[in-house]
Amino acid sequence: MSKTVFDRPHSLSPVPFHYCPGCTHGIVHRLVAEVIDELGIEGRTVGIAPVGCSVFAYNYFECDMIEAPHGRAPAVATGVKRSRPENVVFTYQGDGDLAAIGTAETVHSATRGENITIIFINNAIYGMTGGQMAPTTILGQVTTTTPYGRQAAVQGCPVHVCEMLSTLDGTAYAERVSVDTPKNIIAAKKAIKKAFTNQIEKKGFSIVEVLSTCPTNWGLSPADALEWLRKNMMPVYPLGVYKDVDNVHKEEN
Repeated sequence: MSKTVFDRPHSLSPVPFHYCPGCTHGIVHRLVAEVIDELGIEGRTVGIAPVGCSVFAYNYFECDMIEAPHGRAPAVATGVKRSRPENVVFTYQGDGDLAAIGTAETVHSATRGENITIIFINNAIYGMTGGQMAPTTILGQVTTTTPYGRQAAVQGCPVHVCEMLSTLDGTAYAERVSVDTPKNIIAAKKAIKKAFTNQIEKKGFSIVEVLSTCPTNWGLSPADALEWLRKNMMPVYPLGVYKDVDNVHKEEN
């Protein structure tokens, strides 16, 4: 008699993803759904999907989903959480959404200590609109709008979201993870679960930044894209916990 050891999470819809081959959005979607299942919160979870590659995320999660204008997901999440505090509210945002047009919403949601969870996908490029430079594009990276590579003197330097938000008093938790290896995927799930648990325990604003690939706009195979991420992105965006109020309280005691 066979035994099921691996199955689709109940919170993940049984439909094919529209994402490009090799894109790591699917991995992160699964991790979020597994966490929702394990915490038993599907019936009271509300996800916010703004503009970007994740604009169709409402097709993939079985919890309630709301569409938000470009960059405004933290503002929408704030409204939902304040009006329905019993709900567990998360946003799922890319770097062009969160770190560009949505910078103000992100920063002010964090500084107010809004009790929401943000899943931030950093693939260092605008994916949906054709591969333009994003705020997180690294120096020297070639995009459709930086054909000679991003230059600090011309386009400025990349934005480090976790480092920036960790300086704000209202941020309870900020961690950067990756989904390039099984080991890192396990660590990413642990971080996502902590970010959701923080909200349930009313600890405040939590963000998990996930280093991800975009093989299509990077012009690489899925395997080469993972290697490019490890070689080029990780030195610029080191993995790790940038703020955790639990650790701060332990140190104070």
